[in-house]
Amino acid sequence: MTLRIAETGDLRIPHALRRAVFIAEQGIPEPEEWDDRDAGAVHLVAWEDEVPVGTIRLIRGAAGTGHITRVCVLGTHRGTGLGAALIREGLARLEAEGLTRAELSAQTHARAFYARLGFAAYGPEYDDAGIPHVAMAQPLPRRADAAAG
Repeated sequence: MTLRIAETGDLRIPHALRRAVFIAEQGIPEPEEWDDRDAGAVHLVAWEDEVPVGTIRLIRGAAGTGHITRVCVLGTHRGTGLGAALIREGLARLEAEGLTRAELSAQTHARAFYARLGFAAYGPEYDDAGIPHVAMAQPLPRRADAAAG
């Protein structure tokens, strides 16, 4: 098995992964999944051999903040470290752009996962597409212990 993470300009690949995880598996209504932020974002895709198995979307925000969004890993690859690898690569790219903060919107069941990667929750829990979420952030550059996490 060969695993690699690469940027893609072909939105069909991350869209297919997001359709499988968010729309088919989690029941998010299709109109709520698609927005106008895909075109200006960086899309990272994780590949096992030649098969795409996970994706994240990176968006440069205001005031030195980068946003990690649309984090999804196929069910067959959850618990393998793939999600953490995607997040670490996303953080490294945001940091390389000189951004000073990374933010994401975590499904509350994944809060501990993101905390292990250096994110801290802030603000109240809220509903997004019928799923409880919490806002999380971490400063960039990352501390060495969180980067190794």
